[in-house]
Amino acid sequence: MTSSNESTVDIAHVYRGTFVHSTDHTAVEILEDRLLGVDTEGKIAFIGSGQEVYSLSQKWRFEALAVTQLGQYEFFMPGMVDTHIHASQYSYAGTALDLPLLQWLNTYTFPVEACYKDLGFARNVYTHVVKRTLRNGTTTACYFATIHTDASLLLGQIANDFGQRALVGKVCMDTNNFVPHYRETPEESHDETNRFISELLEKKYPLVRPVVTPRFAPSCSAALLGHLGEIAQNNHLHIQSHISETKEEVKLVKELFPDYDSYTDVYHKHNLLTDKVSPTHTHTVQGHSVDNEDHNIAAYNDSGGNGSKYADVDDDYNDSGGNGSKYADVDDDYNDSGGNGSKYADVDYNDSGGQGSKYADDDYNDSGGQGSKYADVDDDYNDSGGQGSKYADVDDDYNDSGGNGSKYADVDDDYNDSGGNGCKYADVDYNDSGGNGCKYADVDYNDSGGNGSKYADVDYNDSGGNGCKYADVDDKGDGSQTVMAHGCHLTDEELKLFREKGASIAHCPNSNISLCSGMLDARRVLNHKVKLGLGTDVAGGYSPSMLDAVRRTLDTSKVLTIQDPQYQTLTFEEVFRLATLGGSQALSLDEHTGNFKVGKDFDALRVNTAIEGGPIDLINHGEGPKVLLEKFLNLGDDRNIAEVYVAGKRVVPFVERP
Repeated sequence: MTSSNESTVDIAHVYRGTFVHSTDHTAVEILEDRLLGVDTEGKIAFIGSGQEVYSLSQKWRFEALAVTQLGQYEFFMPGMVDTHIHASQYSYAGTALDLPLLQWLNTYTFPVEACYKDLGFARNVYTHVVKRTLRNGTTTACYFATIHTDASLLLGQIANDFGQRALVGKVCMDTNNFVPHYRETPEESHDETNRFISELLEKKYPLVRPVVTPRFAPSCSAALLGHLGEIAQNNHLHIQSHISETKEEVKLVKELFPDYDSYTDVYHKHNLLTDKVSPTHTHTVQGHSVDNEDHNIAAYNDSGGNGSKYADVDDDYNDSGGNGSKYADVDDDYNDSGGNGSKYADVDYNDSGGQGSKYADDDYNDSGGQGSKYADVDDDYNDSGGQGSKYADVDDDYNDSGGNGSKYADVDDDYNDSGGNGCKYADVDYNDSGGNGCKYADVDYNDSGGNGSKYADVDYNDSGGNGCKYADVDDKGDGSQTVMAHGCHLTDEELKLFREKGASIAHCPNSNISLCSGMLDARRVLNHKVKLGLGTDVAGGYSPSMLDAVRRTLDTSKVLTIQDPQYQTLTFEEVFRLATLGGSQALSLDEHTGNFKVGKDFDALRVNTAIEGGPIDLINHGEGPKVLLEKFLNLGDDRNIAEVYVAGKRVVPFVERP
């Protein structure tokens, strides 16, 4: 069982049944007959066996008879994350799909978006899109609004009122020769963006945050892009935009910005291509140079900061084992880096093969130590590519450690590269445990909040760090994090830059196909270790359902397989992860949402595959949970989503207001 410190937690709800989610290491993990307790703050307090209901009720002080029991054909899954959706385009969703992108914008999009100066119109559309996406199981949405500040603030209010977790962006654009009344001056855009950010943060909505939103490079001057990069960096805010959606667009960017190496370089040079920690200073991580800001983010995965409520007790995945931490690496089942001389250095799952480690590379992630008896032979997921290993890295989809000379070394190493010798980014982005003397070990995801960190805990658990502009303003963001929509025509060099900067891509397959823009090779993006989520991209994408995004992602992958039979088609399990945990990682919200881990918010869908009148017919009546999940992803719709929870609160069915 995993749990927080029960002596300080009050339990609000307990659920019993099947829970299906993803982890960094498993695309689909099925937890059958589990009890999950949610505390009064909406966070997951414990997960235990359903057979232990009596003992758990005594331990956690809840009534066993009050447990909510799921039915035979029901399961909980994490809420889905829409990493790219234009709320302002919802009014014409399902129509106007007869033109390519640039003509489509001028003919349909800009004239409609100009209407949002009318707050009555804005309220009507925004209310509908928030309710529709929630009913469809979108618990987190990254919204584009319009250039209108007040209407954009209204979208934030509506998302808050209905309980949706949201990033809301006031669109910025100072170049629009086709619809000249729908644009701003650079000064207006700069000033109104600052007003939008300030006023939205002052509302102190618990789950709604501003996101800096240049529409895309062709609609922004270099001066405006520079201003927006500064605003995002100064306020540690997310950034969203579009990139390489069509070849025509890429050509236009080259004409407008001839002095830049690529479309990606335009954003990069204006500080708009960032990870959740703004790249300001350079430090050394395990002997390699890494850009990051002196800004340690310690939240659920706090590696032992003083007084942290959950300091590493149940940190099953990313415990960094801060100095003197009572529970340093006690439950660190997956990512123990094992510092020098650690008796069990990296034993369980992600052993990087420290020299002399007694059990180096033993169980799952053998890095191919010379002479290792089982070096990488059957290591389907985490093969590190031992020299001469027959199957070196062939199936290493996630945790390739990149052995020297391995043919596929790090090719598919999407998440947990252990960084074999000379690996440029050894362990930097996801699970760096700090290695020798690393000043900012665990910077990107599981920062241990080293003593003296200038901004320790600023973004998530802000203690009022010195100099933080918005210290203690309900800062639920993770610092600057860029998510770029589409990316269909990015080059390998551009994807490398995405990886280096920690930026993410929102895969929007419906829109890509509907506007004949192109097909994103999602496998290629993952092979480059770039964070990837899914987006509906309403209204270029005609459906506001993330289930449609799942299906179109699978369809696109299969079309690429038709074109190249050697192509490695995405599995439904992988796409499920992209729609949930992958999306939360793309938005750097994975310390709060994305899967069922103690300390995270309970963002969840209660799925009933046997709902009366629903779209799924269960013929055999003996289907296991994985079959039910696959049927739901391929056949299900909002009728199968019985309940939606965000941060522990049931938000669907809607409660009628008086």
